[in-house]
Amino acid sequence: MKLTLLKFSTLLFAFFYFSFSNAQVKVIHGMVTAFDSIPLVGVEIKVKSNKLVTHTDELGKFSVSCSANDKLRISANGFYADNIKLSEKIKLVAVNLKLKPGDKNKDYALGYTHVSDKDKFNSLISLNEDDTDFSQYNNIYELISGRFAGVQVMKSGEIIIRGVGSFSLNNGALIVLNGVPYNNANILNSIHPTQVKSINIIKDGKSAMYGARGSNGVVVIETKTGEEKVN
Repeated sequence: MKLTLLKFSTLLFAFFYFSFSNAQVKVIHGMVTAFDSIPLVGVEIKVKSNKLVTHTDELGKFSVSCSANDKLRISANGFYADNIKLSEKIKLVAVNLKLKPGDKNKDYALGYTHVSDKDKFNSLISLNEDDTDFSQYNNIYELISGRFAGVQVMKSGEIIIRGVGSFSLNNGALIVLNGVPYNNANILNSIHPTQVKSINIIKDGKSAMYGARGSNGVVVIETKTGEEKVN
């Protein structure tokens, strides 16, 4: 009898302990951006457990109270929403929302004032695998010239971004593949469109972050990881 009571007391203690742990409230701080570096203003942050809603400030930052293992839904007009699963170890959240394809969604993003730096935002053109079927293109050059207005691929493989003035004899855009810069666009010969995760075309002021090498514009390409290729 005593052993049974002891087991029952242990189970009861464990139940209340884990219930209390999961119900503990903590404050999560975070930041929401687009194109990796542009802060988004007025983005809605909704907590699943308590339905609490807050919004990002002019720097794209937010703070919200939630339980240790809660879920956050991040959403803004013109962008794909994102769901974040929290854990006890997570104290800071960094979210990079993807703009939905089409000029209409860019207008939504600007019209709802989610973007404060319009010049940087307008200097970016983005395309990811959710926007189109990359497998319909034979090579990466065909994909770029077919999907990005104002971008021309020369016979030499050089990529020219219209409206970007050159400060050197070379008119070709800088290629940044998985974070590594290349001046020679021939590096793209080794990539098949089905390997591509996203492509960003950068021109105007934002390309200055790459220095003189980015003066003719920048083509930023991210390829899939091993797991993503399998899926």
